Amino acid sequence: MSAYMFVSTKIHDPIHFAKYRKEMQNFAPKHVGKYLARDAIFDVLEGKFDTDCQVLIAEYPSIDTIKNIWNSKEYQEIKKLREGAGDVNIFITEGKDKLLKK
Repeated sequence: MSAYMFVSTKIHDPIHFAKYRKEMQNFAPKHVGKYLARDAIFDVLEGKFDTDCQVLIAEYPSIDTIKNIWNSKEYQEIKKLREGAGDVNIFITEGKDKLLKK
């Protein structure tokens, strides 16, 4: 079952963060990740969101895939590239493919 990673990032150092983003554009597809959306927040319809944040929605084959990637030595090295470049919030959830088939 598909799993989704949601990321919001308030970038403080765009040049530094760009190095991380470039590495991730190559890394994610190698691990069957697919970016579904990546951009600034267009509009807030309800609730409180920091509209200065960039958002990313990525799809992976499973929660286990995401956790294995997250804990991999390779990703830990890439992750160091974004240290101090922004404030990052990340959560993951499992897709419910069967709900769409009703």
